[in-house]
Amino acid sequence: MSLQNVHVLHVHQKVTFMVNRYEVFVDDNGAPGQLVGFAEQKRLKIKERVTIYTDSSKSQVLFEFNARKVLDLGGGYDVTDGQGRSIGLFRKNFAKSLLRSTWHLEQHGWGQATGAERNKFLAGFRRLWQWIPVIGDAPFPMRYHFDFVTENGTPVFSVDKKTWLRDHYLVSIQDPGVDRRLVIAQAVALDALQSR
Repeated sequence: MSLQNVHVLHVHQKVTFMVNRYEVFVDDNGAPGQLVGFAEQKRLKIKERVTIYTDSSKSQVLFEFNARKVLDLGGGYDVTDGQGRSIGLFRKNFAKSLLRSTWHLEQHGWGQATGAERNKFLAGFRRLWQWIPVIGDAPFPMRYHFDFVTENGTPVFSVDKKTWLRDHYLVSIQDPGVDRRLVIAQAVALDALQSR
């Protein structure tokens, strides 16, 4: 199976004491099928680096993304393959994200896409949630969604949170040219880096 031919992925996050664990599955008739990606994000890292492996044995690197700077509010993240060759990059638009989380994605030889939270009201409510004493520390219980489109508005992919309390996402890819590794990197980042 070629990952580039996949159009629907499932991304699941599992929280452990020291790491956030991510598993990426190919869709199998609406349910998670074959595992195609595995990552562990260490908490409290000063400069973010996440390596995605082909499976849980962590013997083969599929790709990784690295923060360009230690602390950057509109931080860029380079996505490279297992040999260190550039695939593309993504970055958060800090100013627009104050009201509605917005990300930019670039792939060499393909182009650019911008992704934003689908529901403006829910985006505002998520921000208020963070400021509620005690409750703000709990996971946000509502499902939220991101749509990524090209500069002319053509759909590229979407990331939909499927469960209320657990972090399970459905990634639907419409553009055949976008590198699936870049899509997976952005989907994981939406969960791992969203609050930064």
